[in-house]
Amino acid sequence: MNISVATQEQLPIIRDLAFRIWPVTYGHILSKDQFDYMMEMMYSLSSLEKQLVHPKPFLLVEDEGQYIGFASYEINWEHTSKTKIHKLYVLPSIQGKGIGKALIQYLRDIAQKAENTILVLTVNRFNSAKEFYLKQGFHIVEEKQFQIGNGYIMDDYVMELPI
Repeated sequence: MNISVATQEQLPIIRDLAFRIWPVTYGHILSKDQFDYMMEMMYSLSSLEKQLVHPKPFLLVEDEGQYIGFASYEINWEHTSKTKIHKLYVLPSIQGKGIGKALIQYLRDIAQKAENTILVLTVNRFNSAKEFYLKQGFHIVEEKQFQIGNGYIMDDYVMELPI
């Protein structure tokens, strides 16, 4: 397994992974209209390019010549000593094999090198990934709703992991 920083030329790989992962992860949580809206808002190539320019690098996970997951993060999020995990996704067919755990450790190492003391993320309250994050040592610090446009709301837990 190899984790590397994604280049602009690799953004279509991230988009493809999102289109393979999101239906399984969110298909039962979001309406079709909200799902379609969020996919375009977050994973169109133009949106991914904007995210890459902002200080949110993407990581790609590759194993045996196949891309199997990705993450996005931000050091010193909101001018704090926190590293925010904006995205962390692994193909459903290989979840449970340590890939997500390896990504969290990789991000933890990046955060520590930057002298950040906390990893923070948001997870949909109905996403089973919440249990995974709890097993990794994250704890829920608050429930929060985010307006994302078009009348849609993200209903999330904010979770943190001291490092």
